[in-house]
Amino acid sequence: MWTKVKDFGGKLWRSEDGMGTLEVILIIAVLILVALLFKKQILALVENLMGKADTKANTIFDTK
Repeated sequence: MWTKVKDFGGKLWRSEDGMGTLEVILIIAVLILVALLFKKQILALVENLMGKADTKANTIFDTK
């Protein structure tokens, strides 16, 4: 069973049928569009996570 899965994975990896330039450009365009649409939420999430990391680092490395 495992060898069949391994062989299929190998064939899939070596396959010449892949994504073309157009598909890659479309995927990048969609990712940029999603990032622009949710810019405020993404920035708020990153700021929140960095704030938590900063607070935790301050408690760990507090030398008082």
